[in-house]
Amino acid sequence: MSQKKKIVIIGGVAAGPKVGSKISRLCPDAEIILIEKGTFLSYAGCGLPYYISGVVEDQKELMCTAIGAVRDPIFFHEVKNVKVFNKMEVISVNAKLKKIFVKDYETLEEKEISYDTLVLATGARPVIPPVEGIKLKNVFTLQTIEDAEGIKAMLDDGGAKDVVIIGGGLIGVEVTEALAERGARVTIIERLPQILPMLDKELAVHVVRHMEAKGVKIKTQTTVQAIEGSEEVSAVMTDKGRIACDFVISAVGVRPNTVLAKESGLKVGKTGGITVNEQMQTSDPNIFAVGDCVESIDLLTEKPCFVPLGSTANKQGRVAANNICGRHDSFPGVLGSTVCKVFDFNVGRTGLGEAQAKEEGFDVVSLLSPAPDKAHFYPGAKLIFIKLIADRQSRRLLGFQAIGPGAVDKRIDVAATAITAKMTVDQIANLDLCYAPPYSPAMDNILTAANIARNKIDGMYESLTPDEVYEKIIKGEDIVLLDVRSPEEYNEAKIKDSILVPLGQLRRRVDELPKDKEIITFCKISLRGYEAALILKSAGFSNVKVMDGGILMWPFEKIFPKVTKTVS
Repeated sequence: MSQKKKIVIIGGVAAGPKVGSKISRLCPDAEIILIEKGTFLSYAGCGLPYYISGVVEDQKELMCTAIGAVRDPIFFHEVKNVKVFNKMEVISVNAKLKKIFVKDYETLEEKEISYDTLVLATGARPVIPPVEGIKLKNVFTLQTIEDAEGIKAMLDDGGAKDVVIIGGGLIGVEVTEALAERGARVTIIERLPQILPMLDKELAVHVVRHMEAKGVKIKTQTTVQAIEGSEEVSAVMTDKGRIACDFVISAVGVRPNTVLAKESGLKVGKTGGITVNEQMQTSDPNIFAVGDCVESIDLLTEKPCFVPLGSTANKQGRVAANNICGRHDSFPGVLGSTVCKVFDFNVGRTGLGEAQAKEEGFDVVSLLSPAPDKAHFYPGAKLIFIKLIADRQSRRLLGFQAIGPGAVDKRIDVAATAITAKMTVDQIANLDLCYAPPYSPAMDNILTAANIARNKIDGMYESLTPDEVYEKIIKGEDIVLLDVRSPEEYNEAKIKDSILVPLGQLRRRVDELPKDKEIITFCKISLRGYEAALILKSAGFSNVKVMDGGILMWPFEKIFPKVTKTVS
């Protein structure tokens, strides 16, 4: 690379500054120009909900380095040798002439800037639902610091507010906690059957129950028809009724910002993101693209996907900078690894969900496994609810989801590593993970889940999900629900019409059970349920199954005759 090569970067939030900073280290004599339409640079967009809640007290903290230096134009010029022009919009790109045309918001001056290499880091734009009243005052999105300041001002001015959030994805759920922490009464409207579509329904239902216990109203399969008000918002009208509110947050998702790319003739993929190769190079060899404006590749399906995450943006920025500076580097793709905080629950996932895995043609084996995140006897142990998805034929791990008050993040990270390495559940079951009672059970949660998967694949464990058991109950099938917990546990929470036979009594009481009916065994997490099934099979019972996840994974409160203790 020529020492005097000129690199122009469009976009100054996450990926763009990463590209500029890395190039300045590799090629200190390069001329680097970064152009940002907004005022603020290199800020943590994922931290905005925590700024609204007050967990992050000062706006500047979102734009600071780890030692407290604010990443402003002066910082980038003096520390990174990057010339920053903020409050400046790129109007167009002429790829043939290798020039961009910009407009300065403060001087209104228009000018052209030439480049040798151009980097598009234009990010994503919020999807604005096409409903009447969407442009009323006090209708917000949450993508920029300015958005967060507007929401904070509403909360600061009037105390507790009635807020409607349109959309139950990551943004909507994360900002819900922030609003509730500030005393707001929140209603989430989601047109899909569940919130957090990144999760399978067996886990999503428990997140809903947790949020509702915190006072949040969640209305799924509900469509917003209009936002009412003369100048300011007064209510949201849905197909299921009217909801009065003081302000609205539209959080229905984002789309890649590809306006400049399309106008420049660059190839755009099926997901709407800019098509790039593994070096983050677009269809024009002199133009790179990184971050939320690009299309990624799913590591499992090898198909294009759009997963906008700050972590991905930073990794892609580094890869692009390496290649621009003549150092070969590749970005292989993503698994959609995601984690978020939902009140007292931690929620994470990586890889494929069960339905997606089936659509891709895998012979899916899935399981549910709840257990404490530390040794059960250690103070502070908290539950994790796990769903593992594997392929029966190859025995490879395909997906992993975990929710609950316990530490789910490290299990998600182990699973993401295992999927990337194409590990089988057999290999995962014997991973040499750390153990000490303050940190994990002797058999970590992910190892236990992998062993359950092995048992299922090897035909040693026949099971039904709670949903499947519930369907049998609703249909009136002649089944036996065999609860093998203790009498004390049974009296705290039980499934209607279930039979209690504690595991320690089962061997001597097997004659009390009918051999001509399907018997479904369960306990708190179904470990004892599995042992009960083995006992029954050894005693000549042929139609025995275990209810996956036990009573902790049972979401159907309405068929509990009495619940005196909530699961947390």
